[in-house]
Amino acid sequence: MSLAVDVFWSFRSPYSYLATPRLVDIAARYEVDVRVRPVLPIAVRIKDFFTNVNPLWPPYLMRDTYRIAQFLGLPYGWPQPDPIVQDYATRQVSPEQPYIYRLTRLGVDATLRGRGLAFVDQVSRLIWGGEPDWNEGTRLADAAARAGCDLAVMDAAIEAEPARYDAIIAANQEALTAAGHWGVPTMVFEDEAFFGQDRIELLLWRLRQRGLRERA
Repeated sequence: MSLAVDVFWSFRSPYSYLATPRLVDIAARYEVDVRVRPVLPIAVRIKDFFTNVNPLWPPYLMRDTYRIAQFLGLPYGWPQPDPIVQDYATRQVSPEQPYIYRLTRLGVDATLRGRGLAFVDQVSRLIWGGEPDWNEGTRLADAAARAGCDLAVMDAAIEAEPARYDAIIAANQEALTAAGHWGVPTMVFEDEAFFGQDRIELLLWRLRQRGLRERA
């Protein structure tokens, strides 16, 4: 029987984007089910998070994510537009969020269709790959198509049952908390949490202890 890993993941997290290609490779190479569980970013989950955070953290995050992308050979740039509408000068998060709720529900819909990992891979490449205007024209629909999804069908399904999707998002957040963490990406295997893109090798070590095998 194949092993299974839950991945708690956010469309606003650069670290989630940076981790995803390696998770895609693991799912393709090994007999392990990598299950994406989208959650809302901390900016909307925790009121005033960014107004209370240490002021040294945002500039460090920018330096750190750029160098990790260079190290991994991934295209990278802060999204334009940002999936979270936020005043960078005051760090205040707007009550109006036209992008992140749709993106997170789409991520859930993709998981229900068995295309979760492929969808977050393609869409995060679009959002974080350094090109502006990821939300314009057919770019999001094209990314969804590359993941084997139909964006119009997904949007229609969400519009028909928005509460269903929001309940799954809330359940994902509760499961992340139950696993003992709050951040993303967090990979959970056998109730053990591995937080951060820099814990993927540690996760692989644990999986190998449990008999991880390469696919034929």
